[in-house]
Amino acid sequence: MYTIKVNFEQKDLKSITLENIKHGDPLLDILLNNNINLHHNCGGVCACSTCHLYVDKGADFLEDLSDKEEDFIDRAVSPKINSRLACQCTILKESNGLIEVTLPDQTQFIGE
Repeated sequence: MYTIKVNFEQKDLKSITLENIKHGDPLLDILLNNNINLHHNCGGVCACSTCHLYVDKGADFLEDLSDKEEDFIDRAVSPKINSRLACQCTILKESNGLIEVTLPDQTQFIGE
């Protein structure tokens, strides 16, 4: 089982820790199922960059970055070396570990 620590760039939000997370699901689904708002305009099919986040720890537990994902990350707001798309970050194997992510400020998107 995994622990996922979610940090926020948005100053009025405090970090959230999710425990007992199983492998097999993408981070986008895990976040949404735990009432953590992360934009996903394409519905989570790697066709936009709105579910962009930063993986600070635990990248080894996630599916590798694909060429398609890398192309969309280039379109994201403020991409960094640890940028990923939450819809493509599937937790790969049954294990125990910590995955720590930071969500960019979601107020930058229309409708916030």
